[in-house]
Amino acid sequence: MKKILSISLLSLLATNAFAGGYRISMQGQRQLAMGHTGVAVIGQNAESLFFNPASGTFLKDKWSFSAGATALVSNVKFQNSLYNWSNSTTNMGTPFYFYGNYQASDRFSVGLAVYTPYGSSVEWDTDWAGSHLVNNIDLQAIFVQPTISYKITDNISVGAGLIYVNGGVTFNRNLSRSMVDENGNRSDVTIDAAGVSAWGYNVGVTARLDDHVTFGVNYRSQIDMKVEGGDAIFNDMPSFLGGTYTNGKFNATMPLPAELTIGFSYQINQKWLAAVDYNYAFWKAYDNLVIEFDNPAIPTSVNPRNYKSSGTLRGGLQFAPSAKFSARVGGYYDISPVQDGYFAPETPRNDALAGTVGFTYQITPKLGVDFAASALHFKETKNSYDHYIEDGNHVSFGGDYRSSAYSLGLGLSYNF
Repeated sequence: MKKILSISLLSLLATNAFAGGYRISMQGQRQLAMGHTGVAVIGQNAESLFFNPASGTFLKDKWSFSAGATALVSNVKFQNSLYNWSNSTTNMGTPFYFYGNYQASDRFSVGLAVYTPYGSSVEWDTDWAGSHLVNNIDLQAIFVQPTISYKITDNISVGAGLIYVNGGVTFNRNLSRSMVDENGNRSDVTIDAAGVSAWGYNVGVTARLDDHVTFGVNYRSQIDMKVEGGDAIFNDMPSFLGGTYTNGKFNATMPLPAELTIGFSYQINQKWLAAVDYNYAFWKAYDNLVIEFDNPAIPTSVNPRNYKSSGTLRGGLQFAPSAKFSARVGGYYDISPVQDGYFAPETPRNDALAGTVGFTYQITPKLGVDFAASALHFKETKNSYDHYIEDGNHVSFGGDYRSSAYSLGLGLSYNF
């Protein structure tokens, strides 16, 4: 019976998102509309700070601000025809961002970025066929990144930023596939952790190779999110286990993977700009996830995830026929880090193909409105998670997964 608490920290902090395992690629409306390219795109607005901290010195105005939010709707459908299992979940998230940059001199700038690359929810029907893995998850995580950049020459800039993360998570799942209390209610556990914080950093280089081509590279460090003293709350326990599985605390650590992005932009002429990025995420950090409970009656849980590092190829175009209006289109192909046999409903995400569009309208020379929309199609997969342990035995859960996601975003840019 002690094996029933094989709870994965990935389940605790996972989100109904995309871009690899559970990363949300929506950190700026202009760059999202161009396929979320940006590591080598300069002179747009302050949202460049997220994509490359070295870009701050290439912004045209002394002060640059950008803020926005996105309505993200995702849908996952699950079916196992052998056992006649079926379910679906539709969830909405609202990632947001704020960026500000100040040109202190011709060669030095300082900036601040606030954004939410991890934050959404998953809610399956209570007591569904996969409830022993997850019923629902709700995650909120805010990243705060102060940034500096310096021009070594007129065409080469370097930048760096510290990253502070603060967030919390609530997660619920049933304790087993069949355990109930004396009234027939399914036994479950709720995990609640607030005030989870950590530090990381990012560094970048921007180089204008000539009047048309710009190169950019950005490295974002791994960030270890450590939960210390989170709450574990047990509900509807049968009387013979109520004295063992009592409410208590838990400790755990989950790494947010390091990322390396390289890219080029090409100014075709005054009206047309093209960009391409390659983002590589070191998802291999998710090998085993360990959870320790303060209750000595509950054993430490070691959960295999065996993620593989994977990449995303992005591309986009911008057409700016006038100073008041510019339109954008793009897309990206995202390779899932989840390997066969480790596919769980906490993050039911396979390889994805995304299309993006958007535009900017300058209300005044200083104030612009940014709009972006995206549609993601995830490759349908028949897969399973084979590493859930109950009563000492490995139990497989799987079926056919079909997923899609759509977003609409609005932003404001102000420069002076």
